[in-house]
Amino acid sequence: MAEDLQILKGTKEEQYRSLIPQIKGLLDGETDEIANLANIAAALKEQFGWLWVGFYLVKNGQLVLGPFQGPVACTRIQLGRGVCGTSWKEARTLIVPDVEKFPGHIACSSLSRSEIVVPLLRNGEVIGVLDVDSSELDQFNETDRHFLEEIVALLQ
Repeated sequence: MAEDLQILKGTKEEQYRSLIPQIKGLLDGETDEIANLANIAAALKEQFGWLWVGFYLVKNGQLVLGPFQGPVACTRIQLGRGVCGTSWKEARTLIVPDVEKFPGHIACSSLSRSEIVVPLLRNGEVIGVLDVDSSELDQFNETDRHFLEEIVALLQ
């Protein structure tokens, strides 16, 4: 298990390539899902400094707030509502350059300007989502999609 993260400055791709082996080290040998989700959220927040990084988990037919880093958040999200609920319903990653332009966006924080949501799949079923918000417009791109999907896949 890693004790400290080595934070790398550089391109977004270089930062992810440095961070992923460290995340693997955090997960290695740990079987508790909540602990693993918490460490992933913390590692991503520490490396990139985004506004909010966290997980929502499917429980009793809704997304329920799980481990996160950042300001307080919405506690429950219905299927198909907002970016997280839509990602869950469609079982696909969503990149939203401007959350104000996303139909039905749920404003958990007025500081959020852009967002990426990656579904957590287990046996072909969405069991939760990784939600990342930025205070900057158009923060996320295909590089983020690729590497965040790779990170989420470590949880399967």
